[in-house]
Amino acid sequence: MADMHYDAIVVGSGISGGWAAKELTEKGLKVLLLERGRNIEHVKDYVNAQKEAWDYPHRGRPTNAMKDEFPVLRRDYPLSESTYGMWANEQENPYVEEKRFDWFRGYHVGGRSLMWGRQTYRHSAMDFEANAREGIAVDWPIRYEDVAPWYDYVERFAGISGNRDGLDVLPDGEFLPPIPLNVVEKDVAARLQQAYGGKRYLINARTANITEPRPEQNRSSCQYRNKCVLGCPYGAYFSTQSATLPAAVATGNLTLRPFSIVRELIYDKDNKRVKGVEVIDAETGLTYEYTANIVFLNASTFNSTWILMNSATDVWEGGLGSSSGELGHNVMDHHFRVGARGSVEGFEDMYYYGRRPAGFYVPRFRNVPGDDPRNYLRGFGYQGSASRGGWSRAAEELGVGEDLKNALTTPGEWGINMLAFGEILPYHDNKISLNKGVTDKWGLPVLSFDVSMRDNEFEMRKDMKQDAIEMLEAAGVKNVEGYETPYAPGMGIHEMGTARMGRDPATSVLNGNNQVWDAPNVFVTDGACMTSASCVNPSLTYMALTARAADFAVEELKKGNL
Repeated sequence: MADMHYDAIVVGSGISGGWAAKELTEKGLKVLLLERGRNIEHVKDYVNAQKEAWDYPHRGRPTNAMKDEFPVLRRDYPLSESTYGMWANEQENPYVEEKRFDWFRGYHVGGRSLMWGRQTYRHSAMDFEANAREGIAVDWPIRYEDVAPWYDYVERFAGISGNRDGLDVLPDGEFLPPIPLNVVEKDVAARLQQAYGGKRYLINARTANITEPRPEQNRSSCQYRNKCVLGCPYGAYFSTQSATLPAAVATGNLTLRPFSIVRELIYDKDNKRVKGVEVIDAETGLTYEYTANIVFLNASTFNSTWILMNSATDVWEGGLGSSSGELGHNVMDHHFRVGARGSVEGFEDMYYYGRRPAGFYVPRFRNVPGDDPRNYLRGFGYQGSASRGGWSRAAEELGVGEDLKNALTTPGEWGINMLAFGEILPYHDNKISLNKGVTDKWGLPVLSFDVSMRDNEFEMRKDMKQDAIEMLEAAGVKNVEGYETPYAPGMGIHEMGTARMGRDPATSVLNGNNQVWDAPNVFVTDGACMTSASCVNPSLTYMALTARAADFAVEELKKGNL
């Protein structure tokens, strides 16, 4: 039998769990990293990374059998032949939707760090202050200045390409050279600057794809294949497998145990500490107990909260961390699927090379200093790109023979698209709860979701579309049309909240160091800890908060406080 006691246990091996494992092992702790799903080994197990569309029987499109197998995943783009097997089995891992919630999960070593969009932006000082300023939910117990050095730290290791733009609303970071804008994007950026007097910007996307090799991490520069979701054999984008897991393994202090479902944290009533975890072996069904001095919960937002809810229920009916009445509440995501697109003239003699993994970003400009107040709180940003039409543009035409070939010997017209991502406020009654009437393959209760958008978000969406139209028209884009397709919470795959940080144990689950108030040797540093959402992609903040909490935890261990 392997060792059953460790200095630290990390639950979950995704973006934040990988960081916890790296930081704790590098600081000398013996760490057990638990993952509920299978192992995926770097390079060897990226089975589709070198395939092209014609290598799949259905050119990558999901089959009817796959749609039946994944009734939730089929609702949006993630379900395809190329990523089949990379998402959680929905038959074995059901959940209940009191209201529609699209929960897209990755249950394997590396989690969604293998499939994420890699857009990496810092929260601003305004983001950390917004709740207090507006009287929404509770105040963050930290400010930008508390996290800034940790943003620096994780950016330097992860490798973030971007440009230093000097914007208060979107703080600069420690960047590698940016992935360049193409000729049309540069032109639109310049026109926007002129049209709005320097108050709106179109900048290089900031993305976790390295643009300079990292030989010390055995990572090569991005190859511009844009197949990131299939796993990168070059290690060109940041993932657990490419970066944090190798660093943790190199210390000799890590034990990785896949197929390990944490059923509950073992709570010691006398010491008011958690002494370990109870694990179900996903393959055999056998149960094991592992003990540790500290536990980091990084199982992904809702699964970390599920573990808390299922722990110490003999002390708190709602589970460990529920004494405030906030555990499971304040679910957030980013709402999107709204924006504008159009065509661009005058660049018919210009093209681009490769398939960039990122395009441009338009930082938030609503409800910021200098902007007229809107009839909603917070704001949004845009992600997008410009490109030329390819061969598929002829699929709707009836061309044949010579006419068809001639039509496809030159690229199509230039087009540009801007897709908005908006902030959702932390509403107390947007919540998850344990549903003991429905169980998963291992007999464990599942989560019920009761989450919906509110008037604030619906009002924001009007600007998200109209502002995109106006900006493209101001930049000289032709045939501009706005669009909006149905959005349901969860579709942004940026789930946050349910175990929020705060200043008071009466109104929050975690303190300013990500410790559970009711068990200070338990740290939650994934999306569950978020007190508000900002409008930028959140993963970089998870990384920074995890590194910060790990540093604090080790210092507290040395002092004998944990």
